[in-house]
Amino acid sequence: MVPVRVSGVSKVYSDQGVAVRALDGVSFEVRAGEMVALVGPSGCGKSTLLNLIGCIDLPSGGSVFVDGRETASLDDDALTALRRDRVGTVFQFFNLLPAMTVAANVALPLVLQRCPQREIDRRVADALAAVDITEKAGAYPAQLSGGQAQRAALARAVIHRPAIVLADEPTGNLDSQSGAKVLRLLRSVADTGQAILLATHSSEAAASCDRVIRIQDGRVIL
Repeated sequence: MVPVRVSGVSKVYSDQGVAVRALDGVSFEVRAGEMVALVGPSGCGKSTLLNLIGCIDLPSGGSVFVDGRETASLDDDALTALRRDRVGTVFQFFNLLPAMTVAANVALPLVLQRCPQREIDRRVADALAAVDITEKAGAYPAQLSGGQAQRAALARAVIHRPAIVLADEPTGNLDSQSGAKVLRLLRSVADTGQAILLATHSSEAAASCDRVIRIQDGRVIL
């Protein structure tokens, strides 16, 4: 099964009564085990695409399939479940909850899935070890460096083993060394069979991917 398939997708917003076309006939796939870069200038439609694939929004036309399910065909409960169980997101600004420890932040997707506590503890320990921040399990986000916070965010995004991991400018606020480490970790996730879609302005991040999808004015360009 292809984790992500976008077919003829358009998205139109209304801005003070004026129709604004953010996406226009976009089609592509991201296969299991593949790491794909989504590149283009600001305002080209990258964030809109991530929102559609992340089950946060629905297309105005065309179809978005996530883990084989067409998002527009699902009711609100099914869409929420699909987003919770089959999508992981790594945010540019980390989005860790400040009042929760690193371990609790990473555990959150499993808590929402109502996993047994013993399984949560085991998988959180494994996830923190995988991103090399085991010693920060009891720390709070404010006590982390940027690179450590992004690695915690990555652990949280993949701990529930989603079909697709969406990474929105994951190296945008990191120094080169920390950014390179996050890209290596994303590659290791892809190597386990998960699909990675990485929206970026970074040529280094794009070069680390298997292929590049270029977006301009809401369309895929060659």
